[in-house]
Formats: sequence, structure tokens, C-alpha cells
Amino acid sequence: MKVYSYPSASPTPAGVIFAVHGFRGDHHGLERISEELRDYTLIIPDLPGFGSSTAMNQTHDVEQYARVLDELCAELELGGHVVLVGHSFGSLVAAKLATLREFAALVLINPISEPPLESSQRLVATLASKFYSLCAKMPGNIGEAILRSSLVTDAMSAFMTKSRDPQIRRYVREQHRAYFGGFANRQTLAQAYQASISHTVQQWAPGIAEPVLMVGGELDEMGSPTTQEELRSVFPDAELVMLPEVGHLIHYEKAEETATAIRCFLQRLAA
Repeated sequence: MKVYSYPSASPTPAGVIFAVHGFRGDHHGLERISEELRDYTLIIPDLPGFGSSTAMNQTHDVEQYARVLDELCAELELGGHVVLVGHSFGSLVAAKLATLREFAALVLINPISEPPLESSQRLVATLASKFYSLCAKMPGNIGEAILRSSLVTDAMSAFMTKSRDPQIRRYVREQHRAYFGGFANRQTLAQAYQASISHTVQQWAPGIAEPVLMVGGELDEMGSPTTQEELRSVFPDAELVMLPEVGHLIHYEKAEETATAIRCFLQRLAA
């Protein structure tokens, strides 16, 4: 597994953050937030099958991702002083990981709080699932071309981006074009997508004793304010920050606000 480290710019680092990116992304997706948290050291792996990391021999599901990251944390000697962060699909993996080992705190950005196949987005989720499955069964050159095409990534960007700022919309589009094609193979992608729509964070929340910060977007189709609040209430110790005028791309559209929320949260814990 390829791991990227962003050393603190401070001579006295505020702490260490271990971050898990979302579906079809890699470590680049969390770089804007990492840039805003330069007083911390950040460690961001590319999940197996994405970015620069090779695929696993096992099924690419939440359980296996969490176990592989647990092994990585042990290898890197990341103890209970480390803060765990997960975005989107990474919120599922991080929540599961937090049940396997102790962390200082857990931060979930755009946590998945609604079962996609039971929510208002069930049609979109069902169609996307069929799309990934179909592409996985197509002849290699055809399936690969469709999945990596700018037409597909641009459509996803347009659907998910809520900002009306043309610079932000262009940035999101360019990020997706640059990195959404960085998956190992079509089968890995189909498995990971199925995993992403088969769980919510609620599944693991009651067993997580660490302090939790949730950062949600008021326009997030995968986590409405109501279901985010319901999720917060399931954790033994959690607080929720809802950001206005943003959906599921907080890490791109509201990186500064997210970093501020994280820093304030961690400073309160350290006080």
C-alpha cells in the first residue's frame, strides 16, 4: 500500500492525523484539508485498488479495508495518540477501523448516514451499481474506456458540486478528471462501490468510545441534516458541525471551514 506523509510545518507539531479518502479518490482528495492543517503531521494512504496502491487479493469491502489499515497502523506504530479522519466511503472504513484499535479521536467528513438504497437517492445508487457491474463485465478495452472517460467524471462532478463559484467548479472537475481514473481494475471498482452503498456509519457508531467530530454538508444527498443528527445521537460522545451551501464534496468546496472545525475540536480535547 502506498502511503503519503505530510510533515508538520511547525517545529512543535500539534499532533498526528491518519486520514482515509473516499470512493474513487486517493490521497490527493484530502490535500486541501491537509494544507489547512499544517500544524499537524498527516498520513494518508491510497486505499488498496486506488491511486498508487495495488488491489487486494480479498474482496474490496469495508471489513477488508479496515483490517488492512489496522495492519498498516501497527506497522507504522500509530498508537492511541493519533487522530483518525475519514471522508465519505472513508467514513465507513474509519468507523470500522475505530472498533479495531484505539485512537485519540475520530473525525468523519461527509459521513454516510443514510442507506443509499433506502434513501431519496436509491434510484441513483441502483443505477450506479448496475453501471459499475456492467462495466466490470464488458470487454476490457470498452469497460475501461467508459469508466475513465471525462464524460462520466464530468457528469459526476456536475451532479455533486454545489458551489456556484466557477473557479471551484473548475477545480473539482479537474481533480476528478485527474484522479477518478486511478483505480486498479474494473472489478475492484465495482466491489468498492457495492461496499459504499451497503453500509452506514450507524453500524459501528455505538461501539466507538473515542470523542467524535462529524462535519456534514446541509445539501449532502448521502447525509441529510436529519440523518446526520440521528447518527450523532448514536455515538457515545459526538458533536456535529453542519456546513451550509455544500453537499458531499466538503473536502473540495469547504476545506478551510472543515480544517477550522477539526482544529477547534482537537484543541478543546487537548485543553
